[in-house]
Order: sequence, then structure tokens, then C-alpha cells
Amino acid sequence: MRILSLVHGPEVRSELFGDVVRADGHELDERSVVDDPAALSSVDGYDAVLVFGGQMNVDEEDEHPWLRDEDELIRTLVARSVPLLGVCLGGQLLAKAAGAHVGPSPQNERGFVRVELTDEAHGDPVFGSLPREFEVFSMHEYAFRVPEGAVELARSSVCSQAFRLGDCAWGLQFHPEVRLEQIAEWVRLDADPNGQAIVAELRERINAWQAFGSALCRRFLASAERARTPALREA
Repeated sequence: MRILSLVHGPEVRSELFGDVVRADGHELDERSVVDDPAALSSVDGYDAVLVFGGQMNVDEEDEHPWLRDEDELIRTLVARSVPLLGVCLGGQLLAKAAGAHVGPSPQNERGFVRVELTDEAHGDPVFGSLPREFEVFSMHEYAFRVPEGAVELARSSVCSQAFRLGDCAWGLQFHPEVRLEQIAEWVRLDADPNGQAIVAELRERINAWQAFGSALCRRFLASAERARTPALREA
């Protein structure tokens, strides 16, 4: 498959997911929306799309006008039933494009947080095989509400952590794609007073967390394979 990866800065790239896509024999085309807004003008020829995080928020269109174009693109991808996985900002953009509220989280989540699957997650191609409770790595100040008609898959005590929109679009609030060095840079740039503790815990758990992320990415890719459609190529 040809996979499009939309990224929003040098420290928020495809990371582990890019490794998995390539290792499994797929083609990855990573485009920086920030550096090249024209990347949003055409997505013809791709079989699935990954949308990653960023330091900006979904309501900062005046400062980042390409957010409006990305919103429209995501609406188009959903309407065409193109397999899509949005991570953190990407998940928030998917929720917003589907008409759900996205705004400041009731509480920031930074580091590992416990989440619980919903009953509706049973049978989901990406989340259905996960245990009822597990921990995820989060770094966010905004959060999404579940769009009308979507299926909530997981939530923490603070906010929703995952949903499925239709049959082939997923939004995640947490970060299954991260590398240790990437998070160390995030906390350095944010001057996070708890940053060293966050990095230390991730260092201890990075192998297990990346195994989790690799498996989740592969389940999405498998679902995209099953849903493979010429809709983009014919558009």
C-alpha cells in the first residue's frame, strides 16, 4: 500500500509508525503540512493516511491557516472512506472535522495514564484485542469529545482516548508512535518541571510501549488492507 503521513513539525514525525510501515513492505510518503501547505492539495493515489501531532491546537487557524485546509481534507477522506488514523492533534482534527467539540482538557495528561476500553470496543479491528484496562503514554493539553455517530473505544478518568468514525477512521488522544529521544526533546522545549520524571519512566518502559505501538499500527494497516479501495485513485 501507499501510505501518506501528514506531520506538523520536525519533532512530531512518523517515528515508530514510519518504521513499521516500511518494515511491512509498504511505501510511506511523509509530508510536512507546516513547511509545505500545498501537501494538502492532493492526496490521490494513497491507500491510507496517518495524521500525527503538533504543538499547535485545532482552534489556532489564524496563526496556522493551513489548519482550515487540513480540516477540509480530513472531511474529504472520511467521506471517501479512506482509512485514516489520527494521533493526538491528528485525532483532535478528525473529531473537529466530524463536528465534535475540541478544547482545553479538564486536566493535562503527561506521561503514562490508565485507560479503560468501552463495551463498544469489542470487535473493533484496532482496539478489540486489547485488555480491558491498560496504560498509554499521553502528552496533551487539549482533548476531543466523541463525534456524533462515532464509537468511543477507550477513555481515561480525564477524557476520551480513542474513537472510531465509520468503518475506517480512528482518532487517538495518546501517542503510540513516540521515541524516547523525541519525548526528551519535547519536555526540554516545554521546560516541563516534571519532564525528567516523564522521560525516566518512558526510558524504563520504552520497549514494551513500542511493542504496543507497533502492534496497534499493524492492526490499523491490516484494516486498511481489508478496506483497500480505488476511491482515491479514481477521484
